[in-house]
Amino acid sequence: MFKGSNVALITPFKNNGLDEDAYIKLIHFHMDNGTSGLVPAGTTGESPTLSHQEHQRVIDLCIKESNGRIPVIAGTGSNSTEEAISLTTHAEKAGANGALIVTPYYNKPTQEGLYQHYKAINDKCGIPIIIYNIPGRSVIDMSVDTMARLFELKNIVGVKDATGDLDRVDQQLSKMGKEFIQLTGNDDNAFEFNKRGGVGTISVTANIAPKLCSDFQKLSVSNDANDINEADKLDKTLQPVHSAMFIESNPSPVKYAAKLMNLCDDAVRLPLVKTSENAKPVIKKALELAKLI
Repeated sequence: MFKGSNVALITPFKNNGLDEDAYIKLIHFHMDNGTSGLVPAGTTGESPTLSHQEHQRVIDLCIKESNGRIPVIAGTGSNSTEEAISLTTHAEKAGANGALIVTPYYNKPTQEGLYQHYKAINDKCGIPIIIYNIPGRSVIDMSVDTMARLFELKNIVGVKDATGDLDRVDQQLSKMGKEFIQLTGNDDNAFEFNKRGGVGTISVTANIAPKLCSDFQKLSVSNDANDINEADKLDKTLQPVHSAMFIESNPSPVKYAAKLMNLCDDAVRLPLVKTSENAKPVIKKALELAKLI
């Protein structure tokens, strides 16, 4: 169920509140352009600055508007286990197909603490859970051995790997096998990630290039040499866009790109700020090269 190009959805704001009209437009934009799955209320969706009510509303709207056409993997992580359980059980009741749960940030739990955190959530819900391993934001790194222990639980199905370490794909494949879903959280390494056994991405770039990202993902896992050549061409087209999306703190650049494409406003919530004037030309040029504007 969880493969291909899954988008880490941005959350559009208007007058510092959720812009529901723009958000609904974005969801349909993705369904019309080949996106494989929707991931609302993640880091790219500015979950740290969403109120609980907004967090739940973003997930509810996504499920309602997608109406079963493509999977919804709700971002329900927290550095409080009880809060993560609450968000996950809400997403399950709302009809989410899965939950993306980040390793607890700031607390710095041990590997046993990580195991117990996910086990507690697993034991309270009945939907598939994807571990989000992102040491760059969470400070901690879940080991392959801890991941393997968690994979023995009923609801743990895979990982969004944002370590940037491609050797992890090989290690996780060797330890857990092909049934363990491996999605990259790094757009720039998606080609090599899939070559090593990954099955897709949870993508920032897909917010603004859904068709390019979807086509790339489909071609990148093909056994046909011509398809792989086409995937390589698309990867080269997308690399400047991937780079531009992280020229400053995510999601400010991708929101500016979305504004250039008339998808939504570029408003972000503090402590994030809008893209700087120095970065704007770089983002615009990357979109022009990829023929997105």
